[in-house]
Amino acid sequence: MTLLDELAHPSLGTFWSAARRQLERTGLEPAGTVVVELDDAGADLLGGVLGVRMRPGRRRIALADLDAVLRGSPAAVSLVEAAMALHGPLRDLPAERAARESARETSAADWAALVAPLSGAWVPVWTEGLRAAGLLRSAPAALAAAVAAVRTVDVDPLPRTLGELAAAVTGDAHGLDPGRRAGAVAVRGVAARAGEPAPTTAADRARLWAEVGVRTDDVSGTALVLGWRPPGTSAWAVSMRARADLGVPTHVTLRELRVAPRPWAAPDDVVHACENPQVVQAAADRVLSGPLICLQGNPSAAGSLLVEGLLADGAVVRYHGDFDWPGVAIAGRVLAVGARPWRLSVVDYRAAVPAAGVPLTGRPVVTPWDPELASAMADTGIAVHEEAVIDLLLTDLG
Repeated sequence: MTLLDELAHPSLGTFWSAARRQLERTGLEPAGTVVVELDDAGADLLGGVLGVRMRPGRRRIALADLDAVLRGSPAAVSLVEAAMALHGPLRDLPAERAARESARETSAADWAALVAPLSGAWVPVWTEGLRAAGLLRSAPAALAAAVAAVRTVDVDPLPRTLGELAAAVTGDAHGLDPGRRAGAVAVRGVAARAGEPAPTTAADRARLWAEVGVRTDDVSGTALVLGWRPPGTSAWAVSMRARADLGVPTHVTLRELRVAPRPWAAPDDVVHACENPQVVQAAADRVLSGPLICLQGNPSAAGSLLVEGLLADGAVVRYHGDFDWPGVAIAGRVLAVGARPWRLSVVDYRAAVPAAGVPLTGRPVVTPWDPELASAMADTGIAVHEEAVIDLLLTDLG
């Protein structure tokens, strides 16, 4: 189960309602505190995320603290992104007030003047998409900043971070962040320029920005590896093999993988991949050789790049995840790029069910690698998390 899955628990509904109101009041900045009533489950969940002991009852939560924890977690999302992913779009109330106070909307002529330096059939597509989404009613300053951002990457596609670009065109390093009007308008422009629809996920936004040389973040989201021994004589490959020999789990970042010399595996090497870091911890405790990689829930850009690179080098990647609906959905995405199932069949599920007892909740998901698996899960109504079958998984790691 991913961090966002935990935060979606119904016991945190009152917290998210209060947090969303505060974020909307502060212009989508994680500032101030919210006071909420938490039951036992909500206090356990939120306290676990924040790393503090929290009792049920009336509690004051600092949004900046939660934002920092979320950004540094394997999910690598901001509080604003988490709130939108779990409960839908947020309003920027200060920006809306500023737009109303400006006494006029940006006219068609004003917009045409802004985009005049840009050329291509994608510009009208961008314009129509913004009009349909109501974004042309944004404050003139936000539209001007968005156009400046798109023009910058159009004529000068140098490597830069999103914060650097935002600071240059808005004066605020967070001015193009998800949830900001300038950011929403700009990323739609980047999508139109690439001939793609407007992005709907954080991964899509990151990919679109990356295609024009803009890195949203390449150090927070990581993949966790144990016993990974890339071949070759480069200093990087030698250091990774040394850590494997030491039995030390290692977090590898997207930035590192983008420059790491290839190949990352020899043809026909077998690399096991899991969803939960507890599997890596148990393998390290038992001094197992691996190699084992952990995608830590829904794969980050680093995890996706690692799997794709290993497959491209001819390795066999065998993936296991939770037998719950989010878990098999993740498995479907990993297997779709070429990985193979690892103890992920209906037979494996049925064998594990007697040792488990977690109710299966959520929306059913198809399991194309074994269609009978989804049916068996739906009929049984029991989820089996990786922690319940760690001993079995470790027998494959030698």
